[in-house]
Amino acid sequence: MTRMALARQIYDTAHITGTFTLRSGVVSNEYFDKYLFESKPGLLLEIAEALAPLVPDSIDALAGLELGGVPIATMLSQVTGIPALFVRKTAKEYGTCRLAEGGDIDGQHLCIVEDVITSGGAVIDAVRELRNEGALVTQGVCVIDRESGGLANLASIDIAIKPLFTMTELNAAARD
Repeated sequence: MTRMALARQIYDTAHITGTFTLRSGVVSNEYFDKYLFESKPGLLLEIAEALAPLVPDSIDALAGLELGGVPIATMLSQVTGIPALFVRKTAKEYGTCRLAEGGDIDGQHLCIVEDVITSGGAVIDAVRELRNEGALVTQGVCVIDRESGGLANLASIDIAIKPLFTMTELNAAARD
């Protein structure tokens, strides 16, 4: 599938309009419901295959953020052969009491995997906690950058995110 065809399929599958309050608190009249593209195996595979070249070579594991980053990290792990970790919003308070499931993170070079980035707040919170537990985190990938300052906010804490698509690109694909 071409890049533009993939953008169009993501847009057609997940773009909805209405009034939505985003995690950042911003109210938007359009929303990308990532669960609509993450729940479609064929489309999720296409996304993972397109994301794979954006994954840095020097990482030990993919770190999928709860909840939307987990299916992407899982499929991306299948495509790349890189192990996946699943990062909770907060560490469990029972059992293993871990923040990240799937392996040790101390001293590991992790690549953050996220679905949609708006302000970057969820990624900033996760990176802070991962670093507190000894993980080395400087890079990441996401499917959609909403172009709302998130990548700049992440750069301010030394995280470079490579988006598969920007909101501008998805909207342009919808018009073609």
